[in-house]
Amino acid sequence: MTEGIRMNVQEITAAECYAKLASSGFGRLACARDNQPYVVPIYFAVKGEAIYAFSLAGQKVDWMRENPRVCLEADWMSGSNDWTSVVILGRYEELTDTPEFYNERLQALASLQTRPMWWEPGTSSLSSANERPEKGQAPVFFRILVDRVTGYRAAPQPPDGVAPHE
Repeated sequence: MTEGIRMNVQEITAAECYAKLASSGFGRLACARDNQPYVVPIYFAVKGEAIYAFSLAGQKVDWMRENPRVCLEADWMSGSNDWTSVVILGRYEELTDTPEFYNERLQALASLQTRPMWWEPGTSSLSSANERPEKGQAPVFFRILVDRVTGYRAAPQPPDGVAPHE
C-alpha cells in the first residue's frame, strides 16, 4: 500500500452489481460436490437480473446437476486500492432443449451472442476451432437464478487534510 493512501471500501447497490456484470460478461463460476469446491472461468450474459451461460457437458455441468447451488464472482482491478468485486449466490437451472424452455433458450442465445467469444471457455475442451463436439456433447444452456447479489468497490482515499486531485 502506498504510504499515506488509505482504501475506502463501499458496498454497491444490486443495480450497480448487475450493471458491472453486464459490462464485463466474464467471471468465475463455483460449484461443489461431496464437500469439494470447483471453480472455472466462464463467459456469461446478463439480461435484467437473469444470468445466462453456455457449456458443453462435463465436470461442472455434472456437479451443478447434482448440486444446483452455485456462486458467480467477477472483479475489476485498476490497482491494489482501486477495485470492484461482485458475487452472485444462486441456483443452476438447465435450459433443456424441450418445448418448456424454448423461449428461455432463445433468450439465452440472443443474450450470449451479444458477447464476443461467448462460446469460450465453454468449448475449451475442443482442441481446434474446426473440431465438432463428440456425440452426446450437445450444448448446455443454463441460467443462474439469483438468490443474493453483493458487491463492493474500493478507491484510494487521500490522507486526512489532503484534497483529492481533480
